[in-house]
Amino acid sequence: MYKTLSKLLNSQKNQAFVTLATTDNYAKGAMVLGKSLRNHNTSRKLVALIGPHVSEPSRAVLRKVYDEVRLVDVLDSGDAAHLAMMKRPDLGVTFTKLHCWTLTEYSKCVFMDADTLVLSNIDELFEREELSAAPDPGWPDCFNSGVFVFRPSNETYGKLLTACSENGSFDGK
Repeated sequence: MYKTLSKLLNSQKNQAFVTLATTDNYAKGAMVLGKSLRNHNTSRKLVALIGPHVSEPSRAVLRKVYDEVRLVDVLDSGDAAHLAMMKRPDLGVTFTKLHCWTLTEYSKCVFMDADTLVLSNIDELFEREELSAAPDPGWPDCFNSGVFVFRPSNETYGKLLTACSENGSFDGK
């Protein structure tokens, strides 16, 4: 029993909730998300990916909430036309979340957008397989990238970057 419990605890240390903040406004949401995960006693690490436009005061607060705060380059979809039609130009940098696949020191992660809020412990999400996500309602038939389970991999990261550069995004996100 001790070996089983020890193995479980070690695997939990090797897993993380991940979010992304590209601006101070998103950093505020990430602060609330991180605090809500802590308030509900997650046993997993918390990682915030941040863009270069996040100010030092916001970074300092994120460092108090998250176990790791990592600076990443912003990846832009380059599809201003679709985003303008949707009246969501801020979503152009959504490709930046692809950096989460570079977190290879973790065996499994759950990505959560900075505008999500945890109302109870959700550690059971780590029991899901990669890639688990909720469906997006309506056309086209796809998933919502606001919350998803994944396994970090530099190989997957490279393939995703290639696919994005060759195909772009159907909706500008």
